[in-house]
Amino acid sequence: MIVLGIESSCDETAAAVYDTSKGLLASVVRSQIADHAPYGGVIPELAARKHLEAIIPVTREAIQQAGLSLAETDGIAATYTPGLIGALLVGLSFAKALAWSLHCPFIGVHHLEGHLLSPFLDTAVTAPSFPFIALIVSGGHTSLYKVSDFGNYHLLGKTVDDAAGEALDKAGKLLGLPYPGGMAIDTLTREAGNRNAYDFPIGLNQRDNLNFSFSGLKTSLVYRLKKMGLVPRSGMVPPIDPPLLQDLAASYQEAVVSALIRKASFALQETGLADLVVTGGVASNHRLRERLVKKAEKEGVRIIFPDKAYCTDNAAMIAFAGTLRLKAGQRHDLSLNAVSRLPLESI
Repeated sequence: MIVLGIESSCDETAAAVYDTSKGLLASVVRSQIADHAPYGGVIPELAARKHLEAIIPVTREAIQQAGLSLAETDGIAATYTPGLIGALLVGLSFAKALAWSLHCPFIGVHHLEGHLLSPFLDTAVTAPSFPFIALIVSGGHTSLYKVSDFGNYHLLGKTVDDAAGEALDKAGKLLGLPYPGGMAIDTLTREAGNRNAYDFPIGLNQRDNLNFSFSGLKTSLVYRLKKMGLVPRSGMVPPIDPPLLQDLAASYQEAVVSALIRKASFALQETGLADLVVTGGVASNHRLRERLVKKAEKEGVRIIFPDKAYCTDNAAMIAFAGTLRLKAGQRHDLSLNAVSRLPLESI
């Protein structure tokens, strides 16, 4: 079975082709970082317009990369939830139109299911064994799941306010770093910065639940910058001395990473499982990977990261998840609509 996957939930337009006999044949991603950088964040209407411009050439490129024609496609999969409604509608409507014109089955895919299953795309990494714990951590999501099988997901904890990636991006903006802030903080602190220079709080630090909270951390950074006289004025951040900037960024990032690892560790301990899958855009963070690898060596757990190309939003994970559901005989009617929020465990 050959499945074309489409992803447009936020600010990446992506298309991929997955073949059940040969694996991933093509994956194309067109980022909108340069388009949103002047605004310091994703502008929903702009994202939708850019998807409209890119969806056809990106899909054409994926099909050509796979060495196929559209007529050889056996099924179409597209993200339908969660995400920005306008952005979702572009990819979803395009995918449904293709399915109708090609007379082939269509399936809508939950974006988080794609992330959960992304490790199975990487043939260079040993796939996780069911059941396992999955930490999805990105700009829009921070959640812990127990994954018992394909399609069997149990939510253990989630953020009650900001996602970890959002907290990092906002901190980067407060510190006057380039967009996206989370990537800029990761780059800045990789070789410099004292991670213990400032004591930033870790929200919901107790062990009695597996939820996350990052809004207090962000507020703490704002207050600290105010005390230092470094509050942005008229949209401009006052120049920050490089050593101070590095220490602030490193300390803040360390608090985010500590919160993620703490709750993931609790989840492993409470379930007695030994496999932890970490995926989503923040799974590419150098410090998070470094600390988790050390944890694996010390405690005998197995930490599984997808290739970085599959951590950020991509259509390969959508094509793979869609393939599994199409093979199981599942189909969606072409009346399926985009949904901005939908719990993964409800699908």
